[in-house]
Amino acid sequence: MIRLLFLLCFLLLAGCASTPPATHIVTRPAQTESVPFVLSGRIAVKHGDDRSSSGVRWTHHSEADEILLMAPLGQTVARIRSDIQGAALDMPFKHYSAQDADDLTQQVLGWRLPLAGLRYWVLALPAPNGAFDMERDMNGQVALLSQDGWVIRYTRYAAQSPDSLPLHVALQREGLEIRLLIDEWEI
Repeated sequence: MIRLLFLLCFLLLAGCASTPPATHIVTRPAQTESVPFVLSGRIAVKHGDDRSSSGVRWTHHSEADEILLMAPLGQTVARIRSDIQGAALDMPFKHYSAQDADDLTQQVLGWRLPLAGLRYWVLALPAPNGAFDMERDMNGQVALLSQDGWVIRYTRYAAQSPDSLPLHVALQREGLEIRLLIDEWEI
């Protein structure tokens, strides 16, 4: 009877045990032109003596982008939308618009967000139709990319394969530094 009780307890405990979910490493697709993606993480910006940071969720489809900037508890504090019609930035009780995201962020924030190039650079790809310099690390991953006056450094990837997506991206240009720490990719 004690053996049966012991076996029953063992089976019940074994049934409660679970294996951790397999981590799925998202890789860059083979066809890289206009890759739709969603990334979530954090962004930090340093411009002169000004510093700011927030959570970020960026959805990119073809030529349209939506970037949500979030407070520490997850509330959306700003939304940037950009497409072929133009760009808009919405904050509580404020709305701004411009021809593109570069002009919009210059007008509102005092610095340019290079969205047209950034949609490629976050994937560790050079933007098409522009000159660039690239350095790779020993795993074949892009370590440094220079394009349009920007220097983009990739310091961490999701895995050690050449087609892995970056998790830490730092952009620098003329007194402006933008850091992206990506927690999750959806391709």
